[in-house]
Amino acid sequence: MADNARAARMAKRIQTIVASAIERDIKDRRLEFVTITDVTMTGDLHDAKVFYTVRGASIEEEPDLEAAAEALHRARGQLRKIVGQQLGVRFTPTLTYSIDTVPEASAHMEALLDRARKRDEELAKLREGAVPAGDADPYKTSSKSESEE
Repeated sequence: MADNARAARMAKRIQTIVASAIERDIKDRRLEFVTITDVTMTGDLHDAKVFYTVRGASIEEEPDLEAAAEALHRARGQLRKIVGQQLGVRFTPTLTYSIDTVPEASAHMEALLDRARKRDEELAKLREGAVPAGDADPYKTSSKSESEE
């Protein structure tokens, strides 16, 4: 079992190698808008999970996730060979690719926070002219007859 520091270093190196290989070595137009965001390694250094995001050609255009996944699947052998050559370890880890959902999750979280801020502003506006229900002092005060006893 390898230590976590070595696994983290190897994951970072694999991320760099795969990203540069997609940019320079793999000649597939479907990988043009793919960004490698993270790599995680198993403790035995035999498996690496590569996380990626895909953007569209323009802001308005939706990314083609299926085409990017298919292109990565087709290029996985070539990418593993490149990783093995540049990594210089006895066993080249198996690469699996997974779409990174962090950007979508963070965008959803930002939308929720924005909605909560707007709701707080609405409540603050309603609270400005509000008067408490009931008496100004809701607590009972003792009368003189009760205090003398």
